[in-house]
Amino acid sequence: GKEEERARDLFYALWTPDLFMKRVDANEKWSLMCPHLSPGLADCWGEEFEELYEKYESEGRYVRQLPARDMWRAICVSQVETGTPYILYKDSCNRKSNQQNLGTIRSSNLCTEIVEYTSKDEVAVCNLASIAVNMFVHPDRNDYDFVKLKQVVKIVAKNLDKVIDVNYYPLPEAKNSNLRHRPVGIGVQGLADTFILLRMPFSSPEARLLNKKIFETLYYGALEASCEIAEKDGPYSTYQGSPVSKGVLQYDMWGVTPTSLWDWAALKRRIAKHGVRNSLLLAPMPTASTAQILGNNESTEPYTSNIYVRRVLSGEFQVVNQHLLKDLTERGLWNDTMRNQIIANYGSIQNIPGIPNDLKEI
Repeated sequence: GKEEERARDLFYALWTPDLFMKRVDANEKWSLMCPHLSPGLADCWGEEFEELYEKYESEGRYVRQLPARDMWRAICVSQVETGTPYILYKDSCNRKSNQQNLGTIRSSNLCTEIVEYTSKDEVAVCNLASIAVNMFVHPDRNDYDFVKLKQVVKIVAKNLDKVIDVNYYPLPEAKNSNLRHRPVGIGVQGLADTFILLRMPFSSPEARLLNKKIFETLYYGALEASCEIAEKDGPYSTYQGSPVSKGVLQYDMWGVTPTSLWDWAALKRRIAKHGVRNSLLLAPMPTASTAQILGNNESTEPYTSNIYVRRVLSGEFQVVNQHLLKDLTERGLWNDTMRNQIIANYGSIQNIPGIPNDLKEI
């Protein structure tokens, strides 16, 4: 159809069950169903969903069938052309959520960094803040200050918890949700800047380990702060029955063993005694706007180009990788010719012979 009628500016999302990906892998058919003809699918997940879905299929209660790979191909083409639809995997979201004791989780937000329970009397709300993780690189660029990062995370977590109590809520359902479950979402920006400052290539083993330790520190600090609030004010009202109340933390649900940076066993004992004040703690959001304010690269993303144009409602402006500019200037390599070469290579420096390999790596 006509380009202007194809609704490319709408933000669609897909809440995808594991069964669909199994059908794609096995090159089997997928059945499209109407919620009025096949009720209840949105309210279950995992084996329960698969049993109900296959029951409806056997009864012929679908609108149409098509090869699952055709549908997957259409999704991928749309993502390449428009960036959407966003995809979240329903079973994984429910399986690894600390709110799974509330019921089936059916929704996320626009940027998909939060996954929260909703119901007729609850509109999910989250209270977000991002931390510029590049600010914790030591001035000599030889080390990273995890202790200071944890201190800041605890301050942020406690401030976000206060926001829940003093905030203005446009809907009573939003207030109900926020006060019952008290979710907070701490994200990051400037991770790529951190690696550059420490001279670590983005995909190197050193960067992978640092990334793991940074997020362990974020999670540990947020949990510790939430537990400290719970010691004083008690846990959030729907705490009982949650994975955390049973001693199951996020790394347990993901099957990951944390490093020895922090004492997780001691924290688990403390949580078992006092609980936590917040049902959710981390939410790595895109930080598309706030990262520009602080001059950082977005969220956990690598630099996609060293020179690019950002388009916003107020207009267009050029963004330049300041780390590259500084390094080239210090080595006496920055001039009009170098600038034009980078522009001619669409922001890439990999094929410019005058730039040393150590800079190309980072």
